[in-house]
Amino acid sequence: MLRGLDIDACEAQLRELAAAILAEAKRQGASAAEVAAAQDAGLSVQVRKGALEIVEFTQDRGFGITVHVGFRKGAASTSDRRPAAIRETVAKALDIARHTGEDPCNGLADAALMPARMPDLDLFHPRPLDTRAAETAALACEAAGLALDRRMVNSEGAQASARQSCQVYGNSQGFIGSRRTTSHGLSCALIAEDGNGMQRDFWYSLARDPQDLEASEQVGRTAGRRALARLSPKRMATGIHPVLFSSQMAHSLAGHLLAALSGGAQYRKASFLLDSLGEQVASDHLAVREQPLLPKRIGSAAFDGEGVATREQAFLEAGVVRSYPLSCYSARKLGMETTGNAGGVRNLALSGRTLDFQGLLREMNRGLYVTELMGQGVNGVNGDYSRGASGFWVERGELRHPVHELTIAANLKDMLMNIVALGDDPDERSNLRTPSMLIGAMTVAGEGG
Repeated sequence: MLRGLDIDACEAQLRELAAAILAEAKRQGASAAEVAAAQDAGLSVQVRKGALEIVEFTQDRGFGITVHVGFRKGAASTSDRRPAAIRETVAKALDIARHTGEDPCNGLADAALMPARMPDLDLFHPRPLDTRAAETAALACEAAGLALDRRMVNSEGAQASARQSCQVYGNSQGFIGSRRTTSHGLSCALIAEDGNGMQRDFWYSLARDPQDLEASEQVGRTAGRRALARLSPKRMATGIHPVLFSSQMAHSLAGHLLAALSGGAQYRKASFLLDSLGEQVASDHLAVREQPLLPKRIGSAAFDGEGVATREQAFLEAGVVRSYPLSCYSARKLGMETTGNAGGVRNLALSGRTLDFQGLLREMNRGLYVTELMGQGVNGVNGDYSRGASGFWVERGELRHPVHELTIAANLKDMLMNIVALGDDPDERSNLRTPSMLIGAMTVAGEGG
């Protein structure tokens, strides 16, 4: 059994470290400064074909300092906490700042935007970093999947992992905040084979609390069933069809939407949704909200990367853009106010017209259900979308057979405006909690494409 973090001592030390670094930055002449310090410990155990392959224990710590000299900014980082290393790192950051150009949009967040109190988000659920227990869980996961069917012929391995972390952020506005988190995971990748070849698929479970993980055997069986379902795929002719993205694949569509709305893309004028505030850009039933204060969730946080208090907010309502996700810098570039999204969004949720999975299949009637995407053929400036895909052909509202070697294409503007319905199956394992998403029409290129 490996030693995890003494979380109380770790947090106290990191807060003390942050205060010392900020004091040193002030002593060396910084007009403002901010620091992020972190320490974590983790265990990862991987097995394959019933045998232990890899045991990895990690223990990391370090800090990064950003200093401001007027409107100039510089940053440096190190894992060395000795006073001499702190002085040297601050000096390097200041040297960088003094050699950069002035940017009036640089600077810390207003102190009034920082949280007056820290809510308990219930993100820390440690359990002993036990190599034997992790190995047992991974072996059970893999064995359950391989035992499903005689066509389960091989494994790429199963993995059990756990991580404990403490992060502290502080700035010269007088704010120092801390965050304790754990993450626990199980994953498995398996290979099935029949007379038409091999197919691979995987599954995983991820949670803050180990009690919320799927059972080891369930993860393995899900990975196995997914691999079996892909056997004997067929090709299909090119045509225009409805396309249903699984909840896991819809994650990437939400990511493209967020990237286009982000303050960085807006002020750089590199977005297919440029200057879209107040405009309808998606189906009128679609809402996109951030919920950063949900207990136990992967993306929950009480403050962003600049110390600004997070809050629930809408980016889209009835398909209309209500806000861009903004940091202090991007907000100043656009003449707006920060939305507390330095470092990204937290617990994004999509809602709208909702059907269960069978209802989505009946709604599409005939089309493509996408369970895997390949390639990066997405242009964030003009919205052109083209990616390799595989999944299942749907006929008369029922899954008929697996299909592969396809390309799906459209423009993201059209796709967003043609979201017919969402599923009731949001993927809770990610910071972007996306359900299945039915797009009314896309070009599906297969044989003869």
